[in-house]
Amino acid sequence: MTELDDAFGDQKEAKLPRRDWILLPALGLLTICLIAACSELIARRVFSGSKKSVGSCMVTNDPSTGARGIPNCSVWGKGAESSWVEYRINRCGHRAGMECGPKPPGTYRIVMIGSSVVMGYYVPREKSFAALLPLQLSRETGHKIELYNEGSGWGFSHSTDLRFNDVLKEDPDLILWVLTPTDIQRSSLVLPTADLDPWPNLSLPEKAWKRLQRSLAQGSIMDAVAEAFGRTGTALMLRHFLYKSQSQYVKSFLASGDANAGYLKVEQSAEWKNHLQQFNSDAADMEARAMTAGVPFVAVLVPDHAQAAMISMGEWPRGYDPYKLDNELRAIITSHGGIYIDILPGFRSIPNVEQYTFPVEDHPTSVGHAMISGLLARALSEGTVPALKAATPHQPTYDQGR
Repeated sequence: MTELDDAFGDQKEAKLPRRDWILLPALGLLTICLIAACSELIARRVFSGSKKSVGSCMVTNDPSTGARGIPNCSVWGKGAESSWVEYRINRCGHRAGMECGPKPPGTYRIVMIGSSVVMGYYVPREKSFAALLPLQLSRETGHKIELYNEGSGWGFSHSTDLRFNDVLKEDPDLILWVLTPTDIQRSSLVLPTADLDPWPNLSLPEKAWKRLQRSLAQGSIMDAVAEAFGRTGTALMLRHFLYKSQSQYVKSFLASGDANAGYLKVEQSAEWKNHLQQFNSDAADMEARAMTAGVPFVAVLVPDHAQAAMISMGEWPRGYDPYKLDNELRAIITSHGGIYIDILPGFRSIPNVEQYTFPVEDHPTSVGHAMISGLLARALSEGTVPALKAATPHQPTYDQGR
């Protein structure tokens, strides 16, 4: 054995000091914690939401009316992905951009009902389709069209049915019910329930601890860790950027389970069939009252992010159909004498439909509201509603087939 071999042998036998076995893993862990902390600080700074928002202008504890607006309330709010927005409520509890009361002479008034998408969460009122639609219809028809917006946070079908007398009080010439898949999913809800916020009076850290305790009690440690991470700003930031990919978002949404994605399945679960039965009951009641008052009743489905992405891409997994719910709602509305208009085919010709919604908060952006307004104006003025028929025929812009 040479002297060189002896030197290498001595190096091989050298051992790390005991303190290094402690310091090195500690330094690694500290580095991971610093990276995680910096990521969380950046995420919370970029994707920060306000403590107060539209919920501060809502009554959410009256089961006789459902959640409703507080008259003459005004609040500024910000979602994690949106800018600051003012929510100004009129004396009748609506974010209508005008006061309630008699309509001006010679005006055709549409009263629009629905939930948070209709109310215009996360966008300035003047950029919502509630504000844009009457302007477009006035141009299309040559008549003075006014839209009074009675959309409300948590305004799902049963809650909307409870307040339907308020709709008729506004002397509508037409009632427009703008629906989303969430409205059907939560059709039986009247007020925010425990699944939305089980601890409304606790601080954010206390809520996080409660959720962690609940996850530990119901499942494994890994489930608890996933639950805790899912509530962080870092998780929201990652979802925000990942969900900008249509295909990635659709895969993630379908993996979320039947509770959210069940409406897209060709063979729907018993739970979703029950949702549709409740919706059918509410629709029948409102349409009957509208018919008694001699007011046309029109309904339309506005797709959520996943549904719009499927239609835009023109493909979806076997066993799913983004048009399934649309067809079922049409059958329900028309069976009670109402009018159903269809805007889903219009999304086939819209590229990059991810700009339509906020990726995580899943409400339309200002761009999305403008898209919806254009599609609604076209559908309403094509002759289905004679009073709103366009002065000049539309040129076809997309294939009506599916």
